[in-house]
Amino acid sequence: MTFFEILLGLLLVAIVLLQVARRLGLPYPSMLALAGVGVAFLPGIPPIHIDPDTALALFIAPVLLDAAYDYPLDAASRLWRPLTILVLGAVLVTAATIAGIGWWFANLPIAAAIALGAIVAPPDAAAATAVANSVSLPRRTVAVLKGESLLNDATALLLFNGALAVQTADGSNGEIALHLALAVPGGLLLGVASGWLLQRVNRFVAGTLGGNILQFVGAFVVWLVAEHLELSAVLAVVASGVTIARSAHRDTSPRVRVHSFAVWTTVVFLLNVVAFLLMGMQARVILGRLPASELPGQLGIVGLVVAGVVIARMLVVMAWNVASRRWAWVRGSLEPPTVSQGVLVGWAGMRGLLSLATAFALPPNFPQRDMVVLAAFAVVLATLVFQGLTLAPLIRLLKLDRLEDPEEEVAEARRRLTDTALTRLKDFPDAKALHATFSAKQRADDDPDCAEWLDRQRDAMLAVVDAQRHELDRLRRDETIGTEVFYQLQEELDWRALTLVPEEEKRIEEA
Repeated sequence: MTFFEILLGLLLVAIVLLQVARRLGLPYPSMLALAGVGVAFLPGIPPIHIDPDTALALFIAPVLLDAAYDYPLDAASRLWRPLTILVLGAVLVTAATIAGIGWWFANLPIAAAIALGAIVAPPDAAAATAVANSVSLPRRTVAVLKGESLLNDATALLLFNGALAVQTADGSNGEIALHLALAVPGGLLLGVASGWLLQRVNRFVAGTLGGNILQFVGAFVVWLVAEHLELSAVLAVVASGVTIARSAHRDTSPRVRVHSFAVWTTVVFLLNVVAFLLMGMQARVILGRLPASELPGQLGIVGLVVAGVVIARMLVVMAWNVASRRWAWVRGSLEPPTVSQGVLVGWAGMRGLLSLATAFALPPNFPQRDMVVLAAFAVVLATLVFQGLTLAPLIRLLKLDRLEDPEEEVAEARRRLTDTALTRLKDFPDAKALHATFSAKQRADDDPDCAEWLDRQRDAMLAVVDAQRHELDRLRRDETIGTEVFYQLQEELDWRALTLVPEEEKRIEEA
């Protein structure tokens, strides 16, 4: 079988599993992980190789940009305390725990052991988003999980690059330390500058096929430029996405936004499918190379790594939970988290694309590379399948699904938008006759007065939609609604605007 045939078969399976996941309320990465393993171990499946340097850019850059675009910056500034604990504390403690296991039980050199810890330490942005979208969770918990998975990649990759440079003797320790110190601010500056530049360039291609391609090319270019400059590619892509998003909600037309969201959702899903296929094939090749006498020992080390990842994160999260409830200065202005919320955040540490891509990126001469890649594969599979599939029952057991009602949140937001619309319509006396719009459309071609009246109605409704957009932005800033509700109602307003201005597409293409 060729790679195309294998990929086509897995895509068909993924379509079925996506429907199963949606009906059962399960995160789809968990189902893809199982599918990838199942397909990879079928007889006759040929090995597939991917360039290690390509893996990180291909799988991580677009996923990070997509997650950064959707994440509200206000939430990060408000939740900086728990995010810092997770982004720095949880990643570093987990990496140190796994490094100790790798050094003590697997006899890895200390730098190689730290690299292993960095590979499996960070939860995945796509997995966290899928979990948050598949279950009903409090807004604060969702914001923490998404923010953590968006930012902790930078911590893990900086640690990974430093450990890998030490292991391969790529420069002195002083040079490595200097590069790491400059990587964070340099990556942020590069991301902001590239985001600003991409927004200006995008105005010339918005609404065309080239506009969508530019979004993907921009993500890859930002990542590669940061890598060549030895800056944090993760922070560069995240900063670029946030910079673009801050003006995109205001400047992007409804048609462009609807089209772009559909394309990005599809591509991110396809990247997950390909990544899990490659993950399963890597595991099959590694297991096939291991002598039968070494297999029990290797699997024992892998089991310790999986247990260490889960336990280390849970300990860090619960320590923060206890401290923030006991001392107000620890949590600041935030409401004290409940024990149930702490248990959930501690358990929701699914690993995914970053762990797979960094494992792929290890050089061939890396000490015990097969064991390290196998451990990364096991951690991703165990956390996605075991933790991912048990999240929904755990949420129901902890009664966290009853804290907030998403349907009531949407209904209340719609009531607010309707009130805004009625207020705005007071400035348009002719709008009282909106019920005659359809009959006016029938006569518009033959009656100039009717066409003029119809234009006034359209202007009134566009003004209403614009006012509702401003109100929707305010509801999000005030945290009256969460991110998912915001995008749901924004899409409704976009489609309403498109029905009012059907000729918009022609104007955009001509521009």
